[in-house]
Amino acid sequence: MSITAEVVRQLREETGAGMMDCKAALVEATGDMAKAREVLRKKGLAAAAKKASRAATEGAIGSHIADDGRVGVIVEVNCETDFVAKTADFQSLVKGVAEAVAKNAPADVAALLEQPFAGGQTVGQAVQEKIAFIKENMLIRRFARFELAAGAKGVIAAYIHPPAAKVGVLVELAPESADAATLAALAKDVAMHVAAASPAIALFVSKDEVAADVIEKEKEIYRAQALSAGKPANVVDKIAEGKVREYYATFCLLEQPFIREPKTTVGQHLKGKVAVRRFARLRLGEDAAAKPAAEQ
Repeated sequence: MSITAEVVRQLREETGAGMMDCKAALVEATGDMAKAREVLRKKGLAAAAKKASRAATEGAIGSHIADDGRVGVIVEVNCETDFVAKTADFQSLVKGVAEAVAKNAPADVAALLEQPFAGGQTVGQAVQEKIAFIKENMLIRRFARFELAAGAKGVIAAYIHPPAAKVGVLVELAPESADAATLAALAKDVAMHVAAASPAIALFVSKDEVAADVIEKEKEIYRAQALSAGKPANVVDKIAEGKVREYYATFCLLEQPFIREPKTTVGQHLKGKVAVRRFARLRLGEDAAAKPAAEQ
């Protein structure tokens, strides 16, 4: 049968495949659009497999907050080039992946790939199709998902650092005396602080979360350093205590100098208004730097 240019154009717009690929698929499917889409998907999966070994070191961090505000997600999706990372096609994939994480609560990336995606595909199939059409390797590297406990009050907020979307933060705050508007503003403050506080990246919410054996080991190191530097034995313990305070100020969120008011700690900025329950920070290409148990 005759394959018109208009039908080829329509298939190309629907799938993103090349013009000649669309025409060949339509010929193979004898003009049936549904079958032609299936042909392209099958060929796309084969093409994607050839690209799987290529390094995907660029990409973007994306986020999604559920309509009711009780679930929040940040995800890292990788591709090969910064050019592709900025395209609408890739950004649409990142957005869809974040929504799938929020809706389905997968345990890890492997489980996420089996979750439903738009158009009757799984997430994994959608990624493979994008690989075939965009001609770059892509992968979902990790994600963090927070959900308010049943009956719990609070707010979950996400912040993606502009313009390149290379850093994303997810925070969960519990209200103490703050109203909804103040709570939302403080959540943004905390998320922006966590995003910007580099290289002093927080590992814990508060110093109460740091295990006693970790602090004792730090003290041993600081005492040894002081003694090797020739400090008197009677001041070594004081030096070690001072170094522990510096450790807290470096790695504990509430003890860090607040980015907008460096003379005030994050804890002082929030005191009496909200409590930080947890946070996660993803930076493109880095290992998890904050609250690793919350990330997959």
